[in-house]
Amino acid sequence: MSEPPAKPVLQKPPGYNDLNAPAGPRGFRPPPRKPILPPSFHPKKRKTNYGRACCCCFCIFFLIFLLLIIISAAAFYLWFDPKLPGFHVQSFRISRFNVSKRPDGTYLDAETTTRLEVKNPNGKMTYYYVNTEVDVTVVEGAYETDLGTTSVPEFTMRKKSTRTLRAGTKVSNKLVVNEVGNKLKVRYRSKSLAVNVEARTKIGVGVAGLKIGMVGVTVKCDGMSKKQLDGGDMPKCVINMLKWLNIH
Repeated sequence: MSEPPAKPVLQKPPGYNDLNAPAGPRGFRPPPRKPILPPSFHPKKRKTNYGRACCCCFCIFFLIFLLLIIISAAAFYLWFDPKLPGFHVQSFRISRFNVSKRPDGTYLDAETTTRLEVKNPNGKMTYYYVNTEVDVTVVEGAYETDLGTTSVPEFTMRKKSTRTLRAGTKVSNKLVVNEVGNKLKVRYRSKSLAVNVEARTKIGVGVAGLKIGMVGVTVKCDGMSKKQLDGGDMPKCVINMLKWLNIH
C-alpha cells in the first residue's frame, strides 16, 4: 500500500514574526528612537493678539466719530450761519466827579452812567445772557482808578435784535494817590479822561427751540476818551472767551 504524497511546506512571508519562537539576543530589536530636533524646528502655536485688535477697532471708531462731528459742524455752520454778538459803547456820562484833598489824603467821589449797545446779527439763533457785572475805571499812567461796579439783570436777545444796557456806577470817599487825584481832576475838566468799561457775563445759544449751555465771556472796551465819547463815537468792544481768545 503506497503512502500519500507529502504536503508542500509554506514559506513565511518577509517580516513575519513568530510569537511562539524562543526569544534570543539576536531576535530582539529596540524600538526606533525619534530624532531630537533643535528648538528652532519645533512648530509654534499662533497666539491671538486681542490687544492689537481692540486698539485697531478703537482707532476706527474714533476716526468715524471725528468724521461725523466734522460733518455735523459743517452742516450746522452752513445752515445757521452763526455770528457772534456785537458790543459797542453807545454813550458814557459822568454826572459827578469830585477830587478833594484832606489832611489824611486825597479822595474821589464819582457817579457814571454807561450805555452798552448789544446786537444779535443772527437770523436763526437766540442769545441768552445771565446777570452781567459792569466795571468802570479811569486810567492815569500806570494807575487804574475804580469808578464803581454794577450788575445788569439777565436778558434775552431774539433774532436780528438790538438792546441797550444801562449801567450806573458810584464811588464815595475813595482814597487815591495825591498826584493821580490832581491829574484826574485836570483831565476831567479837559474831557481827556481815559475810560475803560468791562462787562463779565455768560452767553447761551438757542437754536431751533433748544438752549445750548453757557459760555463765560468778558467784554472789554478800553482806551476811550471822554471827548471821543461825547463826540458821538461808538467804539467797538473786544470779546474775550476762554480767558485767551480775543474776538473783535
